Amino acid sequence: MAYADQDGMTTNRMVSVIIVILLHAFLGYALVTGLAYDAVATIKEKMTVVDVKEEEPPEEEEPPPEPEKQIEPPVVSPPPLVQTVTPPPTIRTVATPPPSAPIVPTAAPPAPPPPAGPSSEARPRGNPGNWANSNDYPSRALQQEREGTTGFRVTIGVDGRVIDCVVTQSSGHDDLDAATCNNVKRRARFEPAVRNGEKVQGSYSNRVRWQIPK
Repeated sequence: MAYADQDGMTTNRMVSVIIVILLHAFLGYALVTGLAYDAVATIKEKMTVVDVKEEEPPEEEEPPPEPEKQIEPPVVSPPPLVQTVTPPPTIRTVATPPPSAPIVPTAAPPAPPPPAGPSSEARPRGNPGNWANSNDYPSRALQQEREGTTGFRVTIGVDGRVIDCVVTQSSGHDDLDAATCNNVKRRARFEPAVRNGEKVQGSYSNRVRWQIPK
């Protein structure tokens, strides 16, 4: 008895479970079908029809015009050179006089006139040895016992005085050379040079020997 009751209850329970499963299946099918319909409607509303027009092919560009051909100027050759030939000069012959004709001699140039007066070179007045003496010896050269000979040339004015003095031969010591010209310009006097009786500037050359007195 107890076994029969247990078996009946099991069958009823199984029927209930099957019914519940079918209800769930039906509800799931209805739910899925409704959602799918709503989704399709929503997507349909959002979809827009786009009319895609085919792009027309671009118009073909006209080819650029061909560059104009430059016409080269014609080559003109220079005209031929025409050489002018000058005729040789005509030589006219002059008839010579007959031998009997007298020949007139040409006059010789006149001789230069004789000088108007005497001419002479400048000459020293007095003894040139007195122009420099032992007292004129430079002190430093005397202390260092330096000696030498200085050559000089002076320019003399029309008054017989020395205008300029130039050392032509150095003694090897500047103080001796300077002392030579200083003493000659201070003491030397001359007879001026004369040209055709007129006093002119002249020149005179000599030497001074510097030697320490013993």
